[in-house]
Amino acid sequence: MAAAPVWSVDPRTGKQREQVAVEATAREVDDAVRAAHAAQGALADRTVRAAFLRGAAEELKAAEDTLVEAADAETALGPVRLTGELARTCYQLRAFADIVDEGEFLGVVVNHPDDTATPPVPDLRRYKVPLGVVAVYSASNFPFAFSVPGGDTASALAAGCPVVVKAHPDHPALSELVARVLRRAAARHGIPDGVLGLVHGFDAGIELIRHPLVSAAGFTGSVRGGRALFDAAAARPVPIPFHGELGSLNPVVVTEAAAAERADAIGAGLAGSMTLGVGQFCVKPGLVLVPAGAAGDGLVKTLTDAVSDTDAGVLLDHRMRDNFVAGVAERAALPDVDSPVTPGAGGEHTVAAGFLTVPAARLAAEGEHDLLLEECFGPVTVVARYQDEDEVRGVLSRLPGNLTATVQLSSGEVAGEGGGAELLGAVTPLAGRVLVNGWPTGVAVAAAQHHGGPYPATTSTSTSVGGTAVERWLRPVAYQGVPEVLLPAELRDGNPLGVPRRFNGVLER
Repeated sequence: MAAAPVWSVDPRTGKQREQVAVEATAREVDDAVRAAHAAQGALADRTVRAAFLRGAAEELKAAEDTLVEAADAETALGPVRLTGELARTCYQLRAFADIVDEGEFLGVVVNHPDDTATPPVPDLRRYKVPLGVVAVYSASNFPFAFSVPGGDTASALAAGCPVVVKAHPDHPALSELVARVLRRAAARHGIPDGVLGLVHGFDAGIELIRHPLVSAAGFTGSVRGGRALFDAAAARPVPIPFHGELGSLNPVVVTEAAAAERADAIGAGLAGSMTLGVGQFCVKPGLVLVPAGAAGDGLVKTLTDAVSDTDAGVLLDHRMRDNFVAGVAERAALPDVDSPVTPGAGGEHTVAAGFLTVPAARLAAEGEHDLLLEECFGPVTVVARYQDEDEVRGVLSRLPGNLTATVQLSSGEVAGEGGGAELLGAVTPLAGRVLVNGWPTGVAVAAAQHHGGPYPATTSTSTSVGGTAVERWLRPVAYQGVPEVLLPAELRDGNPLGVPRRFNGVLER
């Protein structure tokens, strides 16, 4: 049987642009993984891999015009958005290079022997080593930042792990282009092409997660797809870590005092956040608790006006468009659900932004309205109108894990008056990032960032954005009684590489 072709498709028209590749066979997946495994030694030198990461950023920047044009043709996200995303991706690569140079991520700890301790302490030296080949499953909505050159790939390479990427079918041509750019950067530093493998096809993704030389996996996508891969990773003869980002509702709670104080600002901010990128951000606010009464009415009016002025947009592919149209129609048909601005089809290839309203009491108890507590990918949000704090607590108690949770407070509540602290405490167990008087869309690349959350937001407690993302691809090893001449340089007494470490209980930098 001939291998299935892989087509690049224009989401603005639904028409095929060009055949990019063919879906990888099991043999081709095996070849890619084995080539990656063979390339791991080339990443052993931290100086080399830091230079490789910086070189990758340079090569991506040099190819910016070509890459942005290809990305826009396959995603319809627009040159402005894509140019910014590529800049973010390059910054992320350089940031991981700095982390590699610094060496703190290795977690070096040295204990000299201590016969006076109970029990006695032998000579122990601990640090972290790379896991091995990492499988990366690309996301559709960020063709640079969460795809072939994105955070999973960058952090894995920073850890010293080669990568095999399963390309997303929504941007296969761009994936091929970016892979060539990254391999060009690798060649500049004597690193084999195999350090970054690329495969296409659903079956290839299954073969990849099952391959015995794959040591860990990173995924960004749907709950259904991510859970299937997560289960496959756990069912292997040797289970492996699976760091998946699956789905998130990203709840927002607007207090009555906040709505009374700045209804217009909150309504306008919500409109901008829920429609940003045609609602295709993983941190889009999908459920907003707004007080019943005049203050909440003012917020909803501003939201209505702002969303009504939003142009129809193109989703990443027509399957997503069909799912969006069907999903909002099913939600809008539920009892007591209104559509101040009706979301749905905006044209043959586009969708119209909108939002739904529902009494919060409908969500506080299990029933047919549970559908409103599930993510709907696209430019829609659900505004739940609550009567009192008990209804807020009732809805929050029924929410699954999320990437973010946001509270909109009044100036008095921000200053410590009222129940702001209690509300913050109520939403913290729900999410990996908690915001006050902001909007969750936009995930900064920073050392303190956490992009993750309780299941189903993610399948682990780790982050996929920020410096600590590198920790996902490492495991600790302790050396006991090993002669210094045989130790890795990072663990020797003289600290010849100048790595931050804890030496006999004292933190050294």
